Amino acid sequence: MSRIYTLILALLFVSSLAVAQQTLKGTVYENGTTIRINNVFVRDDNNKQVTITDKNGQFEIRTATGHLLIFNSPGYVPDTVYLIDMKPKKIMMVVKTINLNQVNVTATRTEFNPRVEYKQVYEKSKVYVFSPSTWFSRDAKNARRLKKYFQKDAEERHIDAVFTPVYVGSIVPLKGQELSNFISLYRPTYKFIRSNNSESMVAYINDSYKKYMALPPDKRQLPALAPAPDLQ
Repeated sequence: MSRIYTLILALLFVSSLAVAQQTLKGTVYENGTTIRINNVFVRDDNNKQVTITDKNGQFEIRTATGHLLIFNSPGYVPDTVYLIDMKPKKIMMVVKTINLNQVNVTATRTEFNPRVEYKQVYEKSKVYVFSPSTWFSRDAKNARRLKKYFQKDAEERHIDAVFTPVYVGSIVPLKGQELSNFISLYRPTYKFIRSNNSESMVAYINDSYKKYMALPPDKRQLPALAPAPDLQ
């Protein structure tokens, strides 16, 4: 009898969780504009559910009131939203600017490893020949997009660790906003960094500096952010 009673309590507990957690919908915009941002990483800090915005900046995630949602996207300041209701959300993300006074904490922080923290994403992203549901299901497609997001994020982190304001500023005579603009305009690709040594990097920075100084003053400013490619 006690086992049956325990089982009933467990089922009631699971049922209450299922009812409490619902699907929240929303759209992410660039602050002050009508530009919708795709490939924004959305994470529920309470239940660890994750998703990513589609090409229209829209997202759906299993969550509940009282939970904290965290939004991340390269080029934007991370945003957090505390849920007081389950109404569709309109998230406004602020464009990130380079802070030259920011210290390099890469060596002291714990390295983010999505394969450890989000093992379920990599499992769901696998395609099995004899399991059609792994090809076309919503969860599987979403997991594959998240996997690409994690890969892109790792590449951007590597570029940040190499192409730092301190390093670039030790090679070219730029400071302040000019250095920020230069770093953004001539940010190398991940492929370039992986396939070149330090001497090639110095040559690239010096060559880029000559091109930068040859530009008209109005062309040395940061261009508007282009929409991120959709990770289908």
